[in-house]
Amino acid sequence: MSETGDPAYTAVLSHAALFDLSTVGKLLLTGPDAPQFVHNLCTNAVADLPLGAGCPAYLCDPRAKVLFPLWIYHLRLGDGRHALWLETAPRCAPELLAHLDRYLIAEQVEMQDVSHRFAQFHLAGSQATALLAAAIAAEVPPLPPWGHMERTLGSVTVHIRRFDRLGFPGYDIVVLQEHQAAVRRYLETLGAAPGTSSAFETLRIEAGFPLWGVDYDRERSVLDLPHFEQAVSYAKGCFPGQEPIVMARDRTGHPVRTFVGVKVLQGGPPMPGTRLLQQQREVGILTSSTFSPRLQAPLALGYVRWGVHTPGQAVEIEPAAGARLALILGPPPFDFPNPGSAKQ
Repeated sequence: MSETGDPAYTAVLSHAALFDLSTVGKLLLTGPDAPQFVHNLCTNAVADLPLGAGCPAYLCDPRAKVLFPLWIYHLRLGDGRHALWLETAPRCAPELLAHLDRYLIAEQVEMQDVSHRFAQFHLAGSQATALLAAAIAAEVPPLPPWGHMERTLGSVTVHIRRFDRLGFPGYDIVVLQEHQAAVRRYLETLGAAPGTSSAFETLRIEAGFPLWGVDYDRERSVLDLPHFEQAVSYAKGCFPGQEPIVMARDRTGHPVRTFVGVKVLQGGPPMPGTRLLQQQREVGILTSSTFSPRLQAPLALGYVRWGVHTPGQAVEIEPAAGARLALILGPPPFDFPNPGSAKQ
């Protein structure tokens, strides 16, 4: 596929595409103590998370290094019970379940890995909301980020969550595995283009959305990550990793490093692990890269020292990767010359 010729990429800019995210990890927690149990362990405040609401969070070690990324949703099951749905990175659910189980003592909490029971799609694009409205035959309510609802697509009940992970209006759609093919056909019949992994990768880099195991791992502080303030509550009380997070806020008011976009001005996309230099001094490292059709240039993601993170600063790709100039775009979201991501 050429740098600008992926139909799924073009569809997101002009209409909508449907991506299969079924490999993400999925845990279901029930029981009266589930909200407080998760609240005590994660970075965000979830003890009183309203029904229909969601939030990002992390599980950290005492150094505030990330152990697991989480997206947490408060929902009601078909039998009327309240539950927390925990989404994590692909193939991480068994390890997450084991990690949580180590902290479970006398709390009334039941935990299940439901990753293989449910499929998950991501519908994204400039017209994703309009397409979803046609799919549910009703107006789509103005869901806040990570807000969610249950609706019917055709004859299939699905769980729909607002999540603009690709920088365009986006909805995660969760459905029982046996209905996966029917939901895919239904949405594609209504005009959703089939998503591709290459289009998803380009779009998520353009959106500045970091991937676990690619852009961050267990040696990365939660403070280095983009929009970490959305996933961290300073008012909730103690949790693993709280002390270094609060100390960083109180001592400097900002992290040591931060996650940015880098426009490469010459050559092709640099390899992950490439160092960034400024006046022959190392100031950062790259973790992901792609050719950006909207920039008409290679775009990389990575971490730079605070002070180098502001848009417009010039840096140099290390000589071992072919010395060339690059431009810091700043933390996400990035500005594009011809934006196609009008919000709905």
